[in-house]
Amino acid sequence: MLNLYERNGLFTWGSEEIQIRNQVASHFEKRIPTILTEMNRAWSFHQIESPLLTPTSLINPNYTEEDVWFQNEEDDLVLRPETTPGSYAYAQHLLDTHSNIYPPFVVWQKGKSFRREQDQVSKNMRLKEFYQLEFQCFYTADTMNDYQENCLEAVKKAHEDVLALPTRLIESDRLPSYSLRTMDVEVDNGDKLMEVCSISKRTDFEGKFRDKDMLVLEIAIGLDRMVYNILQRRNPAE
Repeated sequence: MLNLYERNGLFTWGSEEIQIRNQVASHFEKRIPTILTEMNRAWSFHQIESPLLTPTSLINPNYTEEDVWFQNEEDDLVLRPETTPGSYAYAQHLLDTHSNIYPPFVVWQKGKSFRREQDQVSKNMRLKEFYQLEFQCFYTADTMNDYQENCLEAVKKAHEDVLALPTRLIESDRLPSYSLRTMDVEVDNGDKLMEVCSISKRTDFEGKFRDKDMLVLEIAIGLDRMVYNILQRRNPAE
């Protein structure tokens, strides 16, 4: 990872790092469905790729002008701060147009997001442009299975297996208004504890299934942070 532009939070990634990112993504693309289907075999999975430019109206109001990169106020477009809006739009599309698709189902995607992060030293990995792998898992609010609680240890183990470093689960120190509970997976890379994944129970999906409210289990993995920590393990002096 090179700062060729000499601008904070903007890295150029080399071939080795890209390969590691792809391997990490492949690892979770297999493990997360396995974790979910072990809890309930009814889960179905839908991979998508939504636009980076997103209508401002679809962005969660928790994000302000201090957080996101607006393109043009007249166009009402913003560089997405997370992949969630596109996944929510696709989930609503599935509910509206496919009578054979019903909860629980997952819409997931891998791609870039953008945020106006404060300038910090590189080892904090507060990137302005970064890769996310996000699984939005939709289910009815009256479901008896607590999917979030029941997946925590398995998701933590999936991170530990690929990182080969100590990890821990911890309550998030910043609970957004749309989350009933957010748990973070943190890795100890020998220098610091770093969040690499958040697991949230979200309430901001407005769609319904047969007049039933829906909740969303979000598993959001920071792929660039995963790459950084793997490289730290391999080259601790760098």
